[in-house]
Parts: sequence; structure tokens; C-alpha cells
Amino acid sequence: MSPEGHAVISWVAAMSRFHLMERGKGAWRRRHASFLIFRLRSGTDIFCSILLAPCCDKLYTCRLCHDNNEDHQLDRFKVKEVQCINCEKIQHAQQSCEECSTLFGEYYCSICHLFDKDKKQYHCENCGICRIGPKEDFFHCLKCNLCLAMNLQGKHKCIENVSRQNCPICLEDIHTSRVVAHVLPCGHLLHRGYRCPLCMHSALDMTRYWRQLDDEVAQTPMPSEYQNMTVDILCNDCNRRSTVQFHILGMKCNICESYNTAQAKRISLDQQ
Repeated sequence: MSPEGHAVISWVAAMSRFHLMERGKGAWRRRHASFLIFRLRSGTDIFCSILLAPCCDKLYTCRLCHDNNEDHQLDRFKVKEVQCINCEKIQHAQQSCEECSTLFGEYYCSICHLFDKDKKQYHCENCGICRIGPKEDFFHCLKCNLCLAMNLQGKHKCIENVSRQNCPICLEDIHTSRVVAHVLPCGHLLHRGYRCPLCMHSALDMTRYWRQLDDEVAQTPMPSEYQNMTVDILCNDCNRRSTVQFHILGMKCNICESYNTAQAKRISLDQQ
């Protein structure tokens, strides 16, 4: 297969069955189902192990597959056994099969029981889970209780336990999410969005967009009866108040030049 093909195909269905195993009368009872069992990478088959969920005695390729199919969540830290997909031997969780030496994952964490290809992962004791590294590029902020990029050390606004909440946009848990969370200037975390819904501060550098709005406002004159109207506004970025000319496209803060503003008082008509 060409390199382009390998880049496109990351997961391949290699078998049409696997064994869901339930304990019963001292023996294992097998059931069949279909799922993906190995990863194609650089032309090499890297076999995965199957986790034996201690909560329901069922086998799943990962905790996410388990959670999507069951009415409860898998506690990754309580996993004790895995099944080799090659020889089907049930054994203690480890990086390679004790029977046939099949590699379960280039990276293995004995705490989280995470099997994966090498992404420079590391286990953070303070976070309690594995993070994608390299480790030397990150530090753990004790107040935020989160691993952050080294370029944010001493340059971010700390909020205690900031990641121990759901993203206010997509409502996914930020601390354990596989989606990268962005650290906003206000200190809050967000998966995506242009404005923090918690404090309403701009999430990105909006200078370029504000200049585009300047051009649009200049090219869109208000009707004569509105040209002398002013309004008191509160800027969500600098948290200061100012009185500006009313415009339907937006009202620009006189102090920081942001259009991320809210009307504070009713419109008034200036006397000429």
C-alpha cells in the first residue's frame, strides 16, 4: 500500500468476531460480535489487546467502546486483565503478550491501562491520567491542577481546578477529554469558540476582525435620524464603560477598540 493509503487508513477491520466472555460456573462462556482489532501503521500490523471490564466481565478494545455500548462507565484504573487478540490468552494487563509476545501497544501505562501508538505520552501523577507529550514541553500548574505548555508558565491567569468542569460550549468533560482545550486570556478553558461564555472575554486575538468591522461600519452609514444617537456600552474585553455612537453593526469600545461590547443603557439622542 502507498504511503498515502497508510495515511488515510488508520483502523482496519481484521476479523469478524471476538469473544465476549462471561464468568459462569467456573468456566468462560463465549459470545461472538464484530469489531476492529488492529491498527495498520507504516505497513505493519500492530495488534491491540482487549480490556476485560471488571464491572461487567465483558471484553472491549477500549474504555470508550465500553462506555458507548453499556449503561455505565469503565473505571480504567480497575482493569486487571486483558486478552491477546492473536492467541486469545487472558492475562494480567501488560505491554506484550506473555504467551506469543504480541505487542499490545507501543505505549502502555500500567496505571491508566492505556495501550496506544507512541505519541510521546507520559503519565502525570497530579492530573491522574496520561497526557500527550513530550513531557519536557509541559508543566503541571498546581493551582489550575492541569498540565499546560511551557510557554504559559508564569504567563497565564490561574483559576483553581479550572479543568474540573465541562466545556461551556460542547459540555464535554475538559479534564479527561481527548480534544485539546485552549487556555483563554481570561484563564478559562474552551474546546472551541470565539468568546468565553463564562466571562464573555474574546477567546482569540480579534484585532484583524475588528479592523474589518471598522471598514464595514464606515461603508454602512446609519439613516439620518440615527446618526446623532449615542449609547453607553460595557466592553467585555477591558471591562470598562464608554459612550459611543450607535451603529447597527456593532459599537466599538473607545478604550481598547474592541467590538465585543454590550449595551449598558438606553440609546439617547445628542442635542446639536
